Amino acid sequence: MTTTAPAPTAETLATARRGTHWIDDWRPEDEEFWENGGKQVARRNLLWSIFAEHLGFSVWLIWSVSSAFLVAQGFEFSPQQLFVLVALPNLVGSLLRLPYTFAVPRFGGRNWTMVSAALLLIPTLLFAYVVQQPGTPYWVFCVIAATAGFGGGNFASSMANINFFFPAAKKGAALGLNAAGGNLGVSLIQLLLPVMVGGAGIFGLVKASEGGIDLQHAAYVYAGLAVVATVAAALWMDNLTSAVSKPREQLQVVKNKQTWVMAFLYIGTFGSFIGYSAAMPLLIKLNFWRQPVPGVEGIGINFVYYAFLGALVGSVTRPLGGWLADKYGGAKVTLAAFGGMVVGTLGILFTLSRLQTLPPAPTAERLAAIKADPASFEFPPAVRAAVESNSDVFPWFLAIFLVVFACTGIGNGSTYKMIPAIFRTEAERATTPNTAERTVAVHDATKRSSAAIGVIGAVGAIGGFLIPIAFSSPWVDDPLSATKGAFTVFTCFYVVCAAVTYGVYLRRTTSATSYATAGI
Repeated sequence: MTTTAPAPTAETLATARRGTHWIDDWRPEDEEFWENGGKQVARRNLLWSIFAEHLGFSVWLIWSVSSAFLVAQGFEFSPQQLFVLVALPNLVGSLLRLPYTFAVPRFGGRNWTMVSAALLLIPTLLFAYVVQQPGTPYWVFCVIAATAGFGGGNFASSMANINFFFPAAKKGAALGLNAAGGNLGVSLIQLLLPVMVGGAGIFGLVKASEGGIDLQHAAYVYAGLAVVATVAAALWMDNLTSAVSKPREQLQVVKNKQTWVMAFLYIGTFGSFIGYSAAMPLLIKLNFWRQPVPGVEGIGINFVYYAFLGALVGSVTRPLGGWLADKYGGAKVTLAAFGGMVVGTLGILFTLSRLQTLPPAPTAERLAAIKADPASFEFPPAVRAAVESNSDVFPWFLAIFLVVFACTGIGNGSTYKMIPAIFRTEAERATTPNTAERTVAVHDATKRSSAAIGVIGAVGAIGGFLIPIAFSSPWVDDPLSATKGAFTVFTCFYVVCAAVTYGVYLRRTTSATSYATAGI
């Protein structure tokens, strides 16, 4: 005779563990299990996962805004060199996402969160040291900027871990919240770093420091938060025994063509979000702002007041994308997001066509003379006229760019809903309903989708490297021309992404493997 185990409670869940923080019995698809303790455990792990991932994103993008202050601190780097410093953390972060994903089933989600948070001490403390050494060569800056990629790897392990905690019907919202909390780290570092280092105030509420810029202050703050995240994960997160699998098993997802289709689409959504977020401070500074040295009153649009808005919009719309995907289907929402990105980038190209090319920055000798007597410096009439003309266009540039950011956020949320749905659909099609075989297949599908999240996240994040590199374009004479060429390429790419989304997941065919009828 078959007997039914009693429903667990929060108390019994706490005892069903191997060691102090291992949970052996985890059945989120069991509604009674979920309502009697499972939900509370999942939400607690989600909360601290969001905090650790948020911190990782902040460290990952610390160079996106600090690079705009390096010249003011006496480092003589060209715009192309600055864009490379912005891009390098994104490259390393994308490469680390795959091993970080595999680390979750190997070591446990809670354990790896502790390790990944502690690793953030390396880029923060190195950053704090090097920005206080004006004689540091450029290649050293490149190496240290690359270590900020540790923060980018956090996303993949965090998402893979949370994927195990929630039932299929709630994965879209849970993964959207987890990712949005992390993505907000980009916006907050871009808003708060200028204040922490004394580079600027917040809309007049806080004044810029009169003693100059101290970039190391921001690094020390985030190093301290890394310690907090490590301790919090140790105290309040859990490992799931059911999430354990071997790397060889996880790597099977690379043989599934849907992994690569989704990775391609994720370049368009998340790659755009992180790439635009990283490049936006420099884009605004190079095209709308002029201040040769501290002490000279700048003219135009100061990037510190606006650069954070793009990442903020993209972050808060990500859970909206997950919610819409839960309601209407991830593929439909993803297609709409790419449509919005096509329209948005065309709008940005129009605003760029209205800008005047700003004269190049003063030479090193001229900068030295201005620093010696900043009070006597006056902007040439041609520079002032060009900056004022571009400032009139800036509201349109910013508004349309924020629409693009909103579409990237929605697309991020919807694509991450699609990943577990695709693998679950494949499992259900290969098995009979209400059988033990189906139960095992669905559980294995969750493992494979978590592994796929790592692969897809790694490939998608490469867009965060390619976008700043496209803006740097050393073969183009001026930053404005490089920016126009980059957005032309991006628009064409989004058209291709929209076509792939429709052709693979929405176009109805007679094939038994068609995804159009699965509501993915």
